[in-house]
Amino acid sequence: MAQFRKNLIDGEWVGDAGSRNINPSDTGDVVGEYASAGVDQARQAIAAAKAAFPAWSRSGPLARHAVLKKASDEIMARKDEIGRNLAREEGKTLAEGIGETIRAAQIFDFFAGETLRLSGEVVPSVRPGVGVEITREAVGVVGIITPWNFPIAIPAWKIAPALAHGNTIVFKPAELVPESAWSIVDILHRAGLPKGVLNLVMGKGSVVGQAMLDSPDVNAISFTGSVGTGKRVAAASVEHMRKFQLEMGGKNPLVVLDDADLAVAVDCALNGAFFSTGQRCTASSRLIVTDAIHDRFVDALKERMDKLVIGDALDAQTQIGPVVDATQLKQDEDYIAIGVREGATLAFGGERLDRKTPGFYLKPALLTGATNAMRSSREEIFGPVASVIRVKDYDEALAVANDTPFGLTSGICTSSLKHATHFKRNSEAGMVMVNLPTAGVDFHVPFGGRKGSSYGPREQGRYAMEFYTTVKTAYTFAG
Repeated sequence: MAQFRKNLIDGEWVGDAGSRNINPSDTGDVVGEYASAGVDQARQAIAAAKAAFPAWSRSGPLARHAVLKKASDEIMARKDEIGRNLAREEGKTLAEGIGETIRAAQIFDFFAGETLRLSGEVVPSVRPGVGVEITREAVGVVGIITPWNFPIAIPAWKIAPALAHGNTIVFKPAELVPESAWSIVDILHRAGLPKGVLNLVMGKGSVVGQAMLDSPDVNAISFTGSVGTGKRVAAASVEHMRKFQLEMGGKNPLVVLDDADLAVAVDCALNGAFFSTGQRCTASSRLIVTDAIHDRFVDALKERMDKLVIGDALDAQTQIGPVVDATQLKQDEDYIAIGVREGATLAFGGERLDRKTPGFYLKPALLTGATNAMRSSREEIFGPVASVIRVKDYDEALAVANDTPFGLTSGICTSSLKHATHFKRNSEAGMVMVNLPTAGVDFHVPFGGRKGSSYGPREQGRYAMEFYTTVKTAYTFAG
């Protein structure tokens, strides 16, 4: 019988009606059943977080450090178990699931340290006898809405800094991946968080998410997901004059110049475009390749793609797992068809695959002869699909790379220090990679983009404090 997981509201596990969590590698395997909160429970969670805020925001750094460090230690100790469950519910490979779990542990460890590094400033006033103190205080009740593609890392990099800086939380994870969310909340709950500080409300975005957007008691919202939903979060937040932070889509370019090391370029493209089944906002979905290396690059990439092992996420031999669900699989196929109708050539892959167990298996697809004007080159597909765009030189490559409504990450493969330096300065993206995949970032430095990809302060590292705190300036006249 499948296990049943409840929501956590005001320190109590509650909930009845559940939704089933299906393994995309084996649709006959039910990972578990999970409570689905309604509007009333969402409002109760917000009220609990509001009530818990005064005490938690004034708690000492050692209390916060103890909770975050204990959570980090348990996540690391259980990395194999949690990583396996992550792979089972999301479909990324077992190695990727364990790696993501380790990253979550590292994030909690980093922000445990940040609780002991909280600081302010004391500056002289322009007026005699007056002292000035500049401090940071918690924002209040933070609504956290996370996607399905990184079901433990993204919640970790939002929840950890929110708690470290004294905020209370209402957390709504994606419906497709509730087990990873439940596990991280359970660990934090048992690590000693006071009741109401962290509230888990699994359920539909149209119900739970909307209740969070409608509430004047939610002081800030951190959202990662689609552009359309992000815009609704922004509009609702402006109505309540709350802080909001958005991480949305990407259509990330990887530029390959004539002077690139071919093996390095192919490795970067293969990893960036297709690993994690291409279901990363940082994926290299546009491969912009100059004339002299184009044909060799395409041939070498197809050869490597042909050797990829696509299969059950829990199989140690698997390199590419299934697409997350039937809806996403259809979207991938639709965009491949759109690209072909627009004039691109399906040079490799793109077909569904049969495996031992029923699942959402898709052979990674490569579109060649693409232009930057095609929908398949401009809209985020969020699957193992990449388009190759031929250009004549570096200047055209840079122009094409920047010609996008998104600006999350970008990459260049080159042996030219001149071109690498120029690209780092002139690429219109929040993160730039040189001779590295566009996907793959460190946990202790800022994460975020420009244009339609992101809004608000950066996530991760010390830059996270910009969102999770508010600045107070205090003046004192000594007499």
